[in-house]
Amino acid sequence: MKEPAFWAKPRSLRSALLSPLGVLYGYATAQRLARGTPLTLDIPVICVGNINAGGTGKTPTAIALLQRLRDRGHDPHVVSRGYGGTMIGPVNVEPAKHSAAQVGDEPLLLSAFADVWVAKDRAAGASAAAAAGATCLVLDDGFQNPSVAQDLSFVVVDAQRGFGNGRCIPAGPLREPVAAGLARASALITVGAPAAQSQFDASVLPADLPRLKAALLPLETGMDWTDLPVLAFAGIGHPEKFFETLRELGAQIIHAEALADHEPLTGAMMTRLEHDARAAGAQLVTTEKDAARLPAAWRGKVLALPVRLEFDDWAALDALLDKVPAP
Repeated sequence: MKEPAFWAKPRSLRSALLSPLGVLYGYATAQRLARGTPLTLDIPVICVGNINAGGTGKTPTAIALLQRLRDRGHDPHVVSRGYGGTMIGPVNVEPAKHSAAQVGDEPLLLSAFADVWVAKDRAAGASAAAAAGATCLVLDDGFQNPSVAQDLSFVVVDAQRGFGNGRCIPAGPLREPVAAGLARASALITVGAPAAQSQFDASVLPADLPRLKAALLPLETGMDWTDLPVLAFAGIGHPEKFFETLRELGAQIIHAEALADHEPLTGAMMTRLEHDARAAGAQLVTTEKDAARLPAAWRGKVLALPVRLEFDDWAALDALLDKVPAP
């Protein structure tokens, strides 16, 4: 679903009219959390989630945490509900065996960095991961799910968009009120360029909540993008950020195709995009997450641009991870 423009406006008649429904949505989230009976494991559990609906940078954050945890001697496993996938689980994701249609694109991407378990029942997935030898767990997008007790909870937000108009769905972009969500968080990670970081409204943050600033940067692969004509397509939370990254690398975007988040990349769609790219003499380019959804026949025809999360202060992240017991 494309984010409505009024979600970003502090004052909007449509938002005001929908605000009673937003209050009910926030209340329902609070009740679900209060009534949950979380499973407590013998291994640390780290949650990466958000308060906003849609993409905020959770997957790159999870990758950064997985790499940091491995550096500390852990064998971290990921537990995900597998958004967009059909499998109920718990199932250990195997990239050679499973497709994005089965397990979701994010689990496929994360499986390159750690064992990933897809389970609609997160507690069952967490138990399976622990039984398989995980020394700690990273919960992907489980901040509003009360089924597993969390030792650390990172809330991720886009620094440029912030928390929008501060209202809950459908009146605004929030899954729960900011104050309620941040009261449970161990830290807030704001993702964006320096200009966006400086404009972020930090007045809504609890005084004792650590704020970690980070940016998504292209991974050095040796690829020279300068003056390369490309037809770029992306089905992520905010496709325009991907297109802007390509421009900053020097690529010439002949056409930018913004798709819905997690939109299936059908054969018919890819045939159309390939036809348009050939007609323009352009290279097809997409994101890592979108590449996970590509039909097998198209994987050799499309370039993927990987990005990684770079923290302004890695020591601040390490100080929080110091709370995770060594394996």
